[in-house]
Amino acid sequence: MTKDTVTTDMTTRAVLFHEAGGPEVLRVEEVPLRAPGPGEVLLRVEAIGLNRAEALFRAGTYYYPATLPGSRLGYEAAGVVEAVGEGVDAYAPGDPVLAAANFDFGVHGVYAERVVLPEEYVVRRPEGVDAVTAAAVWLAYSTAFGGMVEAGGLRPGDHVVITGASSGVGTAAIQTALRVGAVPIATTRGEDKRERLLDLGAARVIVTESEDVVKEVKRFTGGRGARVVFDAVGGPGFATLGDALEPGGTAVLYGWLDPRPAAVPMNWPLTVRGYANGAVVRTAEGRGRMAGFVGSGLRDGSLAPVIAETFEGLERITDAHRLMESNTHTGKIVLTV
Repeated sequence: MTKDTVTTDMTTRAVLFHEAGGPEVLRVEEVPLRAPGPGEVLLRVEAIGLNRAEALFRAGTYYYPATLPGSRLGYEAAGVVEAVGEGVDAYAPGDPVLAAANFDFGVHGVYAERVVLPEEYVVRRPEGVDAVTAAAVWLAYSTAFGGMVEAGGLRPGDHVVITGASSGVGTAAIQTALRVGAVPIATTRGEDKRERLLDLGAARVIVTESEDVVKEVKRFTGGRGARVVFDAVGGPGFATLGDALEPGGTAVLYGWLDPRPAAVPMNWPLTVRGYANGAVVRTAEGRGRMAGFVGSGLRDGSLAPVIAETFEGLERITDAHRLMESNTHTGKIVLTV
């Protein structure tokens, strides 16, 4: 398919929801598919990576609301370019690419067989990487690298506390910390995930149901504390995490799994940073840095996304969301199309 053969009366199957709620509100429907306009790319989706933000958006608890009824969903996908609009020179039909996850997914959501995206929301897939692996890499590793290294200033030899470490971003953060020569300290709620996180390279795993994070970080670091905290949770517990920092350390908050206001740590001096992945990847320069880091890590094997489970077909999206909300998995959930 080329841009000369794309018509405006095409349709595609996509996942929509018409009211906020649990996984059961998701529906697979036939929707119109327009031709790519100037600066746009038509992508045939091969695999979709699920992210916690999508469950929050579907439930009506994300930081921006869905436009209902008929909201789209989905940030992250791997696929192949089928057509390009006028002015697009970087991509051609047949190119393997990724969705760069820097858009309103109520409008551009990639839970679909085909989707039209602005060119700036697309990046080239690392050479030789299959669709399932590719669907699991971009958001997790770009968030980990951007949050810990670019925002947090993580350096070789630094200790970093990674909360929610069994998530897709958490497992990517462990590998990213190791790749830059830092020492990852992982936290998880239950004992059942301790060994898996140690196997992934965490130097220390703290089970928050039975261990005190601040005491254990101080003990592991010889009383000094960590240089960086990389937190997905927020809420009142954010202040406690700040107490685990060394003097002058940096606490990076990148997620809001606890919707309550985040309290400011008081063990000054320290730096508190709020990290939004879009701030880095919305520029061509930022996307280039991320693509370079992710691609080289995949090639040398230092980065290898942890796939918790793969579901086949858009019809399994409800099951995939139920697994995501169960919090029983480690790593990324992927759905093939």
